[in-house]
Parts: sequence; structure tokens; C-alpha cells
Amino acid sequence: MADPLHGITLEKIVTELSAHYGWAQLGEQIPIRCFTHDPSVSSSLKFLRRTLWARKKVEGLYLFMLKEKESAG
Repeated sequence: MADPLHGITLEKIVTELSAHYGWAQLGEQIPIRCFTHDPSVSSSLKFLRRTLWARKKVEGLYLFMLKEKESAG
């Protein structure tokens, strides 16, 4: 099975998640400082590129969001 994240940049993932959920809800879903305190795409990218466990959670939420959108419409 092909990797569903192949070819998708981390920047695109964070941008789409923040647009879909908003920073406040994103910070509730994944309570990490880069989402809860003065959030931005660039600060999130810096943290997520260095922190594998957080990146995996973000990627998992992104896949969940895609499935949610797919089933909705």
C-alpha cells in the first residue's frame, strides 16, 4: 500500500490543519506549545521537524481529517 503522505510537505499538513480546525482546536487535539502559545506555521515547522513523536501525531490527525472530508462529501 502506498504511503498516503508521500509527496505532501509538512508545511502543507500544518497549513491545512490550522485552516480546517483553527489553532485553538488544533492545540486541544494535540496539546503542544507551538499550537497553544502564539501559534504560527513557521514555529510549528521548527518544532515538528525536530520532534518525531509530535510530527507523528500531526500526521495522524491530518490523515483523520482527510478521511473525515472524504466521507462527508
